[in-house]
Amino acid sequence: MLQLPLWSYWTLLQFISTWSFIVLLLENRFSSYAQNTRWLLLATLSGILLAIGFPTSPLTPIMFIGFVPILMIERELSQLKEGPSKAILFRYSYHAFVVWNIFTTFWVGNTAYIGGVVAILTNSLFMTVPIVLFHQTGKSLRKTLAPAAFIAYWLAWEYLHLNWEISWPWLTLGNSFAQYPSWVQWYEYTGAFGGSLWILLVNVLVAKWLISEEGKVFSFDKINLLKIVGIILLPILFSLGMYYTYEDQGPLSEVVVVQPNFEPHYEKFNIPQRDQLEQFLSLSKGALTERTDYLVFPETSLGVFYNKNIGKERYTRTLKELVAEYPALNLVTGLITRRIFEKGEQALHTPATRTYIDKERRDTIYWELYNTAVQISAETDSIPIYFKSKQVPGAEMMPYPQLFFFLKPLADKLGGSLSGHGKQKERTAFKSSVGGVGPMICYESVYGEYATGYVRHGANALFIITNDGWWDNTPGHLQHLKFASLRAIETRRAIARSANTGISCFINQRGDILQATNYGEATAISGKIPMNNTYTFYVKWGDVIGRVAVFLTLLLLLNSFVKSKMKT
Repeated sequence: MLQLPLWSYWTLLQFISTWSFIVLLLENRFSSYAQNTRWLLLATLSGILLAIGFPTSPLTPIMFIGFVPILMIERELSQLKEGPSKAILFRYSYHAFVVWNIFTTFWVGNTAYIGGVVAILTNSLFMTVPIVLFHQTGKSLRKTLAPAAFIAYWLAWEYLHLNWEISWPWLTLGNSFAQYPSWVQWYEYTGAFGGSLWILLVNVLVAKWLISEEGKVFSFDKINLLKIVGIILLPILFSLGMYYTYEDQGPLSEVVVVQPNFEPHYEKFNIPQRDQLEQFLSLSKGALTERTDYLVFPETSLGVFYNKNIGKERYTRTLKELVAEYPALNLVTGLITRRIFEKGEQALHTPATRTYIDKERRDTIYWELYNTAVQISAETDSIPIYFKSKQVPGAEMMPYPQLFFFLKPLADKLGGSLSGHGKQKERTAFKSSVGGVGPMICYESVYGEYATGYVRHGANALFIITNDGWWDNTPGHLQHLKFASLRAIETRRAIARSANTGISCFINQRGDILQATNYGEATAISGKIPMNNTYTFYVKWGDVIGRVAVFLTLLLLLNSFVKSKMKT
C-alpha cells in the first residue's frame, strides 16, 4: 500500500513561519505608540511562556507567570488618555494566544490542515474576550476588584468553552497540571477549574507585585514575594500529602487492553475488516486468561454495522464467540454503527438525521451514523450500546448548522457533515457481575464534569477508547494521555486506556500512568484495576467554580453597564 510521509512537526514549522511573516508585515499596524515594539515582544513572550508551561513540557510552573506580560500591556494601555486601547489590546493579546495555540496544538493540522488553521485562529479569538472585557470594565471597578474581574471572566469563558457547540477546551489552564498529577490531588474537590483558578490568581498577584500604579516596573517587594511563593507551594504540599497517603479503593478486576496499531491515515480505513479482526483476535488470545474480567478494544475498531445487527452479523458474531470462550469475560469495544429509521419514527429524528433518496424504491431513507461503544458479555446476550456525545467540532459535528450552513464545504473537507453524528443525552455505564464501567470515547476524556456522568450512572472504573494516530507522533497524543490522569483524580476511578495508535495504559486512582505502551506498537497489556463505588465531591457537584465565575461575570457586566448609563 502506497503511503505518503506523515507531516509530524512540519505543520508547526509552517504555522510559525506563516504567522511570523504576517506579524512582521503588519507590525506597524498594531499601534502607533512608541511602545509598539516592546508591547509586541511582551505579547510574544506571553504566548511562549504559556506554551512552554503546558504539557508535555516539564516546565509547568511557568504557567504562573504566563499572563504577566499581557497584563503589563493592559496596565500600560489603561493609562493612555486617548486612543482606541481596546482595539490595540485585542491585537497584542490575539497575537499572544495565536503563538500559544500554535506551539501547543499545531498537530491538529496533521488531521486536517485547514481544520488546524481554523481551530488555532478561532480559539485564539475566543481567548481575547476575557482580556478585552477586563480592560473595558476594569475602569468602572475599584482597583481591588479589577484583578478579580479578570479571573472571573477567564474562568467563565473556560466554562462556556466546555459547554457550547464550538467547544475546544484543550487549553483549559487546569489541564497544565496533567504533567504532574501528584501536585493536584485536590482536583477530587475542584476539578481542573481549581487549577485554572490557581494559575490565574498567581498571575494576577505577580503582575500586581511587578507593576506600579503608573504601569511601570519597580523594585521587588520581599513580603509580597513570600506570599506568592506560599500560594504556589501550599497547594502542592497539601496535594503531595494526599498523594502519598491515598490508597486505591475497591475490589480488583483483571483487564486486558489491546492496541492494534493501524495507522489511521493510510491503513485503518483501507485494510479489510477481516484482516483487522484477525489482528485483534491474535493480540487478545495472547493476553487473556480464565480470570480476565474485561477486554478493551479502541475507538472505531470495526464497522460500519447496523445497530440492530450487532452480535448477529459475522464480525461482531466472531467477537461474541471469542467472549464465549472465557467464563467471565466482557468485551468493551468501539464500533462505527448506523441506524435506519422505520416508517412512523419521525419523532425520533434528531439534527444528526440524514436522508438518502432511494431512486429504485422512490422513497426517502432517514438514517444516522454513530461513533459507538458496546459491551459484549459472556454473562448475557444483551448488548448495551453507547453513542459518543462530546463530538469534535467540524470532524464529527458542525456547530450550530442553521447558522453556519455556508461552512458545509469545510465540514465535508474534514470528513464530517452539517448533520454530524448521532449522540445521546445521558451517559451510559456498562454493567456486569464485576461492576460498571464508563465507556469514554476519545475526545470525551477532555471533559471533567462530563466524565462524572458515567460515575453517577454506576461506573466503578473508566475505559477510554481512542485513536490518537491522526496527530502522528507529536505532543497531541501525549497531552490526550496525560489529561486522562486528571479524570482519574477527579472521579477517583481507575482507567484502562485502549488506543488504536497512540499510547495504551492503565491509570490508577492517583493519576499515575502504568504499563504505558510505546507509540506505534501492536500489543496487548494485562493488569488489575480497582472498582471503586465511592463519590468524590467533584463527582457530586461538578464545575462549581466555573458556575460561580459565570454568576460573578454577569454581576460585573451588569455593574459596568449600570455605571456607564449613569454617566450619560
